[in-house]
Amino acid sequence: QVQLVESGGGLVQAGGSLRLSCAASGRTFSSYDVDWFRQAPGKERELVASVTRSGSLTLYADSVKGRFTVSRDNAKSTVYLQMNSLKPEDTAVYSCAARQYYGRKYDYWGQGTQVTVSS
Repeated sequence: QVQLVESGGGLVQAGGSLRLSCAASGRTFSSYDVDWFRQAPGKERELVASVTRSGSLTLYADSVKGRFTVSRDNAKSTVYLQMNSLKPEDTAVYSCAARQYYGRKYDYWGQGTQVTVSS
């Protein structure tokens, strides 16, 4: 069993930065690929960034490419999302999700953390 807990959200001005963390319990975290999602009020959930279990491959949505960086530290069972040059349209609840097999449903979800970017 793996539990995911996000932290690091908050209120920031446009142009600012935040670093989100997705901390996992359990000793098998390195067996999971992890994705970051976000959902703004009235909008569909959006896949923001992905990192493979080894951390060797990362992918980003076009809307955040060049501004967000996803990384992981398997020794700490934590995945990070560094968000720079934040825009008001980045305001959303950010959640992480983990799965062992690409294309299959996610095995675990975090509860989410609110990010609010003021103009």
